[in-house]
Amino acid sequence: MTTLHQAMSATGLDRLDAQLLLLHALGVPPQDTAARRAWLLAHGGDDMPDAALAVFNQCVQRRANGEPLAYITCHKEFFGLDLGVDDRVLVPRPDTEVLVQWALDAIDGLDDASLPPPRRVLDLGTGSGAVALAIQHARPDLLVDALDASAAALQVARANALSLRLPVRFQQGSWLAQVTTRYHCIVANPPYIAEYDTHLPALRHEPLQALVAGPDGLADLRTIVGTAGDHLHPGGWLLVEHGYDQARAVRDLFDLAGFAEVATRRDLAGHERCTGGRVIGDSARLLVK
Repeated sequence: MTTLHQAMSATGLDRLDAQLLLLHALGVPPQDTAARRAWLLAHGGDDMPDAALAVFNQCVQRRANGEPLAYITCHKEFFGLDLGVDDRVLVPRPDTEVLVQWALDAIDGLDDASLPPPRRVLDLGTGSGAVALAIQHARPDLLVDALDASAAALQVARANALSLRLPVRFQQGSWLAQVTTRYHCIVANPPYIAEYDTHLPALRHEPLQALVAGPDGLADLRTIVGTAGDHLHPGGWLLVEHGYDQARAVRDLFDLAGFAEVATRRDLAGHERCTGGRVIGDSARLLVK
């Protein structure tokens, strides 16, 4: 018989990947990662059941072929939430938590006198629902809407909302084209990779339409920044995620559209990852073409 430790050690994978795949094959429920790994260490000498070993070997092969771990286990932790994911949506990245925290900070900083509650937040290109659900979980008092052009992605997002018992309202749409409501904060993590970017082969398992945005990667960001002003209350914020080398170009889009207090925040690796700006009066108009 093969022990759990022997099975894990023979994979050639990153240790954490091997541990999480082994836990998945054994059917250990998703929970705190540290607690799951502690369980595995305590049971490392146990014999691996034949059925679980077969599942584990299949999972190892998929991971060795470059498939994201989250697609294999169908789970991804994001901002403390356990999300269901598959190849209909992008895998939520830790760097996107910067966008969530900024949105929460922006909402907290609004003036109650000029912008009385309830606060309304819109998440564009929601995918798995990660950003919208994280904001709603952190601030149950908010009214959170989420849009995506993909009906398949919305199935994943709605399933996550149901599992987490969070009242985010989802609808299908292309950016702000069908939006008729004004919001206090709009957030977006749109496609921002250029068509021929050398990083694309490494992302071949993820949906291409959620990754690529024209020759320079800025096509969707131009649309969002250029139209968001008409859907924000005066004093409201637009916050977007973008590529590590796009911050200056995105700040220029915000400036051209008339946003004030334009700024950029860095991700966990220190890269300029999110840019935002605020509507002052009716200054943000449809200027970005």
